Amino acid sequence: MQRSVISHARQGDEAAWEDLLRAHQEPAFRLAYLFLGDPDQAEDVVQEAFIRAFHALPRFDLTRPFRPWLLSITANLARNQLRSAGRYLATLRRFWQDEPAHTPHPEALAAQNWEADTLWQAVRRLGFADQQVIYYRYFLDLPVEDTAAALDIAEGTVKSRLHRAVTRLRQVIKRDYPGLKKGIQA
Repeated sequence: MQRSVISHARQGDEAAWEDLLRAHQEPAFRLAYLFLGDPDQAEDVVQEAFIRAFHALPRFDLTRPFRPWLLSITANLARNQLRSAGRYLATLRRFWQDEPAHTPHPEALAAQNWEADTLWQAVRRLGFADQQVIYYRYFLDLPVEDTAAALDIAEGTVKSRLHRAVTRLRQVIKRDYPGLKKGIQA
């Protein structure tokens, strides 16, 4: 089905392109947001990623899955944005600024938000390659094979990079976020 939709989009079928947008916009946004921490910047990156994907669609290999290809474009654009603008620290401060208006269980939600925010901050202390493999595998819940396709590496390499990244993350948590260790099980 994916091949058919992509083939139709290549031929200028706007409905097919819109189907691709709808199917992949949310994971692309989540990935960009994980890297950038700002919804407006993430939206801009995703828009640019789709523009680039649209222009590169005639060269896209139909034997490969579309989502990992699009996510690799998104990740590269997000990385470029981080490099070009000194927003790294500012995104950390803005991550949990917006809170929902109504929360049914404020204490549980506060604890969950603290844990998620703290874990995200810990991940952000890792190098970009470690962040990337953790985001794809755990935050976006991509299977190993899709993570490998998005990173353009072998599945075994994903597993070894993931193991090393998680080991480094545990060290960061132990050193800088000892309160998080109690809430995160190995």
